[in-house]
Amino acid sequence: QVQLVESGGGLVQAGGSLRLSCAASGRTFSTYAMGWFRQAPGKEREFVANISWGGGRTYYVDSVKGRFTISRDNAKSTVYLQMNSLKPEDTAVYYCAAAFNIGVTDREYPYWGQGTQVTVSS
Repeated sequence: QVQLVESGGGLVQAGGSLRLSCAASGRTFSTYAMGWFRQAPGKEREFVANISWGGGRTYYVDSVKGRFTISRDNAKSTVYLQMNSLKPEDTAVYYCAAAFNIGVTDREYPYWGQGTQVTVSS
């Protein structure tokens, strides 16, 4: 198993930036693909970005392409989500998740963090 803890959320004005971190412990972090998801109030959880175990492949939902960047540091067992040009519609609880294979649906990820709130004011 792997345990995940997110950090870095907060309140930011539209156009600002935040960097989320997700620290992993437990089984070897480098064997997992990692993903970021988000859930806004009253909405279903949605995929945001993912990254392969080695970092060579990434994929983003269209709404964040060009603004968000996912990366990982396997030596630190940490995955990051750099979020730039934030918009009010990015407001949500952001979750990191770990999977055995890279995917875009939440059912493909057996391990989840507790989430971190991101609020973007207009």
